[in-house]
Amino acid sequence: MKTYLVLFVALCMAIPGFAQKKNISYKFYGQVRGDLFYNSRANSETVDGLFYLYPKDHKYDADGKDLNATPNGSFYLLYSRLGLDVTGPMIGKAKSSAKLEVDFRGSGSNWAVLRIRHAYVNLDWGKSAVLVGQTWHPLFGDVSPQMLNLCTGAPFQPFNRSPQIRYRYTSGGGFQLTGSVLWQLQYLSAGPNGKSEEYIKNSCVPEVYVGADYKKNGWIAGAGMEMLSLTPRQQSTVLDNVYKVDERITALSFEAHTKYVGNDWVVAAKTLLASNLTQCSMLGGYAVTDINERTGEQKYTPYRHSMTWVNIVYGKKWKPGIFVGYLKNLGTGKDIVGSTYGVGLDVDQLFTTNIQLSYNLPHWKFGFEYTPSVAWYGDMNAKNGKIENTHSVTNHRILGVMLYMF
Repeated sequence: MKTYLVLFVALCMAIPGFAQKKNISYKFYGQVRGDLFYNSRANSETVDGLFYLYPKDHKYDADGKDLNATPNGSFYLLYSRLGLDVTGPMIGKAKSSAKLEVDFRGSGSNWAVLRIRHAYVNLDWGKSAVLVGQTWHPLFGDVSPQMLNLCTGAPFQPFNRSPQIRYRYTSGGGFQLTGSVLWQLQYLSAGPNGKSEEYIKNSCVPEVYVGADYKKNGWIAGAGMEMLSLTPRQQSTVLDNVYKVDERITALSFEAHTKYVGNDWVVAAKTLLASNLTQCSMLGGYAVTDINERTGEQKYTPYRHSMTWVNIVYGKKWKPGIFVGYLKNLGTGKDIVGSTYGVGLDVDQLFTTNIQLSYNLPHWKFGFEYTPSVAWYGDMNAKNGKIENTHSVTNHRILGVMLYMF
């Protein structure tokens, strides 16, 4: 990791001479960030608790004690990062630019190693622009919550950076059209073999997103649609016989969003009807609805979830804010006859409130958040995937953040 860091810094230091010769300008930036957190119980999370999602259900031992009712906490600096913005030269009539940004989040269980966050090039003709590389998923978009928790509103808000080819058209009247095709690398769909890139790789069909926005006088309002088509399996085994199978699960998701920025206020909201968006750090998945008795070939249907959040932040130096998110499992809409694959399919509802206060200075931010989160668990209806006979589980999360930006 140290070798990669030295090479990255050396590259940034070597760029000035190259930039002067090739009509390229650059900006080197980064941050040092520390997160100190406490949870009142065990939770579904990633990065050893830095990326918080929702509380886990009761899990009782032989004496009837809840194994998940155990507090936890830690202090990490894994989301410190380094970045480089490059502009120029002109390519015909297009302005060219690029971004390369890394942090220390790593992947899997390998933390504190460099990981690419953004790596893309962009060609801008004024009204039209084409981006090629890895950056935010369009479902994350220009409307996301302002909060200190690194989950940035997940699992109510899609959170994903993916390799993609994006076309964007902006009219003089404030309208913006976006079309993207995307693949998976760090944020993956769930399936028979857990979370894996193989499902979209074997599908040979990228994710597709189309959306429209209107931007004027501090307002953004828009909507979008996403299609995801996966190949869960390519072979099955029945009575020791192996068969080649042709399987596919295709799902459509829809979202609408709005945001207002004016004076000291930021008010934003987003709602989604999500189908199998596990690659976006959200709850979801799919279930088997039919099985061929001879070959074992399966048909699938996606789970549907409704997610909605609202975020209000006020101020410049002192910035109080509140975030409220609500999620509901809507089931499958078809009878389930086999296995289910996904994330959080045993959760019926999830309600999270985030109360924050930050103190902001040039290059510095100090912040505090309190996040009570309630998840409802119960029994899954084997017919439609809905959760019945529910009970609630609550986690209280406290977060302190120190951030130095340069």
